[in-house]
Amino acid sequence: MESHPAQTPTSVGDALAACKQSFIGVGVFSGVANLLMLVPAFYMLNIYDKAVGNNSVSTLVVLSVLTAVMFVGLFSMEVVRGWLLVTISSRLDKLLAPILYEKSFINAINVGKTDASAMPLQDLASLRQFLTGTPIFALFDAPWLPIYIVILFLFHPLLGWLGVSSAALLFSIAVLNQRQSQSAIADANALANKNHVDTAKNLRNAEVAAAMGMTTKLLSRWRKRQDATLHLQGTASKTAVFYNSITKVLRMAVQSAAIGLGGYLVLLQEISPGMIIAGSILIGRALQPVELAVGAWKGFVDAKEQYSRLDEVIEKIPLPRQGMPLPPVEGHVSIVDAVVKPPASAKPTIQCKQLSIAAGEVALILGPSGAGKSSLVRGILGLWPAAVGAIRIDGAAAHDFNRDEIGPQIGYLPQDIELIDGTVGENIARFGEVDSGAVVAAACDAGIHDFILSLPFGYDTQIGSEGGLLSPGQRQRIALARAIYNYPKLLVLDEPNSNLDEAGETALNDTIKMMRDRGSTVLIVSHRQSVLPLADVLILVSSGHVEDFGKSDEVLARVQAKQSTSAAQLAPPRVKSEDAREPDQKFVQGDTSNTSSEKPKAAPKSPVTWAGSAKAGKNES
Repeated sequence: MESHPAQTPTSVGDALAACKQSFIGVGVFSGVANLLMLVPAFYMLNIYDKAVGNNSVSTLVVLSVLTAVMFVGLFSMEVVRGWLLVTISSRLDKLLAPILYEKSFINAINVGKTDASAMPLQDLASLRQFLTGTPIFALFDAPWLPIYIVILFLFHPLLGWLGVSSAALLFSIAVLNQRQSQSAIADANALANKNHVDTAKNLRNAEVAAAMGMTTKLLSRWRKRQDATLHLQGTASKTAVFYNSITKVLRMAVQSAAIGLGGYLVLLQEISPGMIIAGSILIGRALQPVELAVGAWKGFVDAKEQYSRLDEVIEKIPLPRQGMPLPPVEGHVSIVDAVVKPPASAKPTIQCKQLSIAAGEVALILGPSGAGKSSLVRGILGLWPAAVGAIRIDGAAAHDFNRDEIGPQIGYLPQDIELIDGTVGENIARFGEVDSGAVVAAACDAGIHDFILSLPFGYDTQIGSEGGLLSPGQRQRIALARAIYNYPKLLVLDEPNSNLDEAGETALNDTIKMMRDRGSTVLIVSHRQSVLPLADVLILVSSGHVEDFGKSDEVLARVQAKQSTSAAQLAPPRVKSEDAREPDQKFVQGDTSNTSSEKPKAAPKSPVTWAGSAKAGKNES
């Protein structure tokens, strides 16, 4: 992951505080801009009272030139403060985006890929857009409203009170708009986000839905949620339109009222004629930020929600601890009294008293579906920390390794194959600098080199998460090549042969032997017998517990002995006399007095029966 700045923000507020100087600059330029916005009012005032009143063309020319210069200055202030806000937006992204990106990956590991979401990055993008949009200027312009009101009072107290009452009325409308629309907007946004996430999940199963005629039913479910979203959004939008219309008409009415009041005051000879237009312009300018705020209220509500969600992500999802660099790993794995559970769950999924795999050994993890095999693998890889006890690689806690440091030393082939959008070469090279020699070597060792050469652009062929021109088995073998790239010291394969044919399985076994010969520790989760002859160590998992562990032959012998003992205990006793057969004869003849006599029960199916039956396969090999 990308290295973080020395002072990593712990909240959105911290990131905004880091931009304090820029915000001060925006405030200063906004102040100058608002002062220059008084120019039109005073230009009209002087045109009427001096140029027209004195019939002076020279005065008109001088006033016009000065006003033009002022407008150039106003243009400069608007541009500079806009650029500053763009700079703030970019800096926020540089401060927060790397953290949110990494936390999104951590959250995906915690909750599972089906519930993973890039919403934090989307929220950051929306918040950045808000900071560079029109609503933010209303926040910087609103504090200047009192200045305009004071000038109106200087013109005449009645004009000042008209401005005060109008501003208070518009502010009240803004509050009513917020109270009546906020709840509907929040509910609509939440429902829309949920609908979007559910639809994205359904699209991942498009083939299944189409094949089994589920598309229409899914559409019906989506339509119901969409209709509910539209109802909430419609309610909020209608409310906003109502109050926006009131605000717009009211501001125009107030400006007209200012002209009428100014005319009345001119007739009373209490103000000059130029103040009629100047007063109307000042009132319109004073009320403009309030009108903008009312119109952009949804943007303020959305920005507040985005701010809160980002803060929650930053505070609740801790970044991994960055310890001091450790020596290269050898691949020794040890577990002592460990309990592993998904970070987002309180229920343990696997428990292990003690386990030790020496560097260079091949360990096979066996057990029924749902027994906890994949959870054990995630614990060993450090993806899920041990809630109790310790899981260590070369003596260091697996979860505490710097992922950038240990990642190149680990190969991982998960049960659900995920290739990333990019070229075949980039995928195999793990999106680092592509070493063509190492990439080709990994592909050859995985037995996929010839197929890659047959692709339209060879190793430069674009592939991705959707598969496209690759079959599941081909994807699995490319993922295997990625896992063994640069020959990692610890290789973990979770159901590596689930999509392979016989030739692919043979190539897989050859790859495992090659990695073992190179001194790598290999952990394999598999249900197929063909992998058993390769195992030095067996780990038997059942019902969330590691039931047995040890050298392969020893574990198989214990399993076979246990199954033989269980079968002997449950076998029916042999009949040795005629008398002993009498009850059976009576039962056959119809005497049901002994119908409760127990029939022999079938031996319970052991989760490791496969391992016992496969011993012969290992010996034959």
